[in-house]
Amino acid sequence: MRVLLTGHQGYLGTVMAPVLAAAGHEVVGLDSGLFADCVLGPRPADPPGHRVDLRDVTADHVAGVDAVIHLAALSNDPLGALAPDLTYDINHHASVRLAKLARDAGVRRFLYASTCSVYGAAGGADLVGEDAPLRPVTPYAESKVRVEDDLHALADGDFTPVYMRNATAFGYSPRLRADIVLNNLVGHALLSGEVLVLSDGTPWRPLVHAVDIARAFATALVAPRDAVHDRAFNIGSEANNVTVAEIAEQVAEAVTGSKVVITGETGADPRSYRVDFSRFRAATDGFECEWTVKRGALELADAYREHGLTRADFERRFTRLAVLRAAADADAVDSTLRWRR
Repeated sequence: MRVLLTGHQGYLGTVMAPVLAAAGHEVVGLDSGLFADCVLGPRPADPPGHRVDLRDVTADHVAGVDAVIHLAALSNDPLGALAPDLTYDINHHASVRLAKLARDAGVRRFLYASTCSVYGAAGGADLVGEDAPLRPVTPYAESKVRVEDDLHALADGDFTPVYMRNATAFGYSPRLRADIVLNNLVGHALLSGEVLVLSDGTPWRPLVHAVDIARAFATALVAPRDAVHDRAFNIGSEANNVTVAEIAEQVAEAVTGSKVVITGETGADPRSYRVDFSRFRAATDGFECEWTVKRGALELADAYREHGLTRADFERRFTRLAVLRAAADADAVDSTLRWRR
């Protein structure tokens, strides 16, 4: 199958491309390259691809493609809050435009990287399934809800959108992100000796390793159409539904000599939810995630040590908001995050 993978030079795309290739697919990338140089360790070998802004995609980019896996987005809540209009422009409008071009070009399957953040303020002790009310509390999560709604309107007998609501990602990727919870806590533990939690530690978070996300997408790509057509799936594992305080304890165990410090300075986080992942298991004959939070913390600690993670890189090169601010300060991108060159 010829697969267009958007965001192939991002945190998840860099992990997903080789998983898809190993499954026998021909992978073609599409990325603007904003985070292509955010590399920890050896530079990864990318698949052939297009260097293009998502907002500038044309019919030529989807010609001859059997399926699209759409990861590219402004990808975290602080960035979305900083520039909500830009988040909607890229994450929502450009994503739907890509899907329309793909459908018109005869693409049969469109896997969309949504998020469990759509449940934002779900709270409570019950597990949240895909049919639960959506309560996004950030522009990032709201943009994902809007795309799901618009893709649903495009679904027909020839075009199958699938909404992959990923739990919060973790784990090593050659193109690292340090601004997601487990990756961030492990970095703090190694660099300072403290597992620093700024909230009160009580919010629930569902976590999923980047490799398990890649495996799930590869599975959905070839699943029977009737099993996945126009359906939302939570991607993760019930075993990895954990509180932020529990994540911190796992990190402290993985990084010898570190201690948990919960400051509570940012107060209670309204984003709290425990998620039910059984629908995807049922649709795919029992897909299971392989990575636990503890195993991921150990992997990250080993990778950070092996590749010499520094505080400067941790705080700047591997933090999305800092990377974009640096590019803007250097006049490399304009106010809409388009390359000036």
